[in-house]
Amino acid sequence: MSAPYNCGINAHAWIIIVSLHYLELGEGDPLVLLHGLFGSGTNLRGLAKRLAAVRRVVLADLRNHGSSPHASDMRYQDMADDLDELLAGVGAENADFVGHSMGGKAAMVLALTRPHRVRSLAVVDIAPVSYGHGYLPLIQAMRGLDLSRLRSRGDADRTLAAAVPDDATRMFVLQNLINAGGTFSWRINLDAIERYMEKIIGFPQLSGRRFDGPCVFLAGQQSDYVRDQHRAHILELFPRAELNWIPGAGHWVHVDQPQALAGTLLEFLEDVRD
Repeated sequence: MSAPYNCGINAHAWIIIVSLHYLELGEGDPLVLLHGLFGSGTNLRGLAKRLAAVRRVVLADLRNHGSSPHASDMRYQDMADDLDELLAGVGAENADFVGHSMGGKAAMVLALTRPHRVRSLAVVDIAPVSYGHGYLPLIQAMRGLDLSRLRSRGDADRTLAAAVPDDATRMFVLQNLINAGGTFSWRINLDAIERYMEKIIGFPQLSGRRFDGPCVFLAGQQSDYVRDQHRAHILELFPRAELNWIPGAGHWVHVDQPQALAGTLLEFLEDVRD
């Protein structure tokens, strides 16, 4: 892991690129896996192990998440810049990308703005649209946790339960709580995420852009993130896109149906090779 650095300047502002933290598993052509909001590459470790049986998997932490450095900006264009740099770091001209939720949007923006960097694209349970539901109450709940008074992760769980009653959501959020010698802190950049929440739940306007490479959207059948009414807009941006629904899965497709997701991705990637 290395610190963010200035890579260039335009007429308006510095372009800040973050050197992302990543792990590599397997061998062969690179396949980049990208997690969602409040997550990290660790969340996709099980999927990565399945895919690494046949591919070289690059499991990355997006900026302001996991073990990657913090940065003040959190636009999808910024994340696409990071991914472009990531490919240079792993010595690849291009790669296949699999992105869940926020990671899917970041991969879509990379494909639309630098199509030569993306050999194929698999988007898991997200569409290139703006969503009405944000996560500010969750951030407020995390901010409301008095880290100086915590003695254990169990204390954090019990205290956070009042504001975040759903056990699965709470356990997911608490993966971001780190304990360094008895001192607790959040490893995600809550300030940047809160400041850019409207951008994160949205999708940038990229007029005239399209990605003509192989593309599949894999949605949880029990999720409402990808709907049939999104199909026309998806095909406008990704003309070769296929839309498939994974039975028995909600938004967390890789958790609800890990084998089905891995199998579908392997079939897609095999078709891309052919």
